[in-house]
Amino acid sequence: MTRKLEGKIAVVTGASGGIGLGIAKRFAAEGAHVYITGRRKAEIDRAVAAIGKNATGIQADSTSFDDLDRLYAQVKAESG
Repeated sequence: MTRKLEGKIAVVTGASGGIGLGIAKRFAAEGAHVYITGRRKAEIDRAVAAIGKNATGIQADSTSFDDLDRLYAQVKAESG
């Protein structure tokens, strides 16, 4: 890996499985800190464990404006 995303922040919605999880894994492997979302906490926790230390899981529904506001606020507070 080239670590092209070292020091970057990525947000991947719907990343508790499938393509979203694959994207999140690749971004983390390239050096990004990845915030992942999904609707089910257990699946998010498994995805974070699969990605590793460069991942933060947030339970959120991307169709909910309240959840998206909370997601934005957490990423901003933790990562600027």
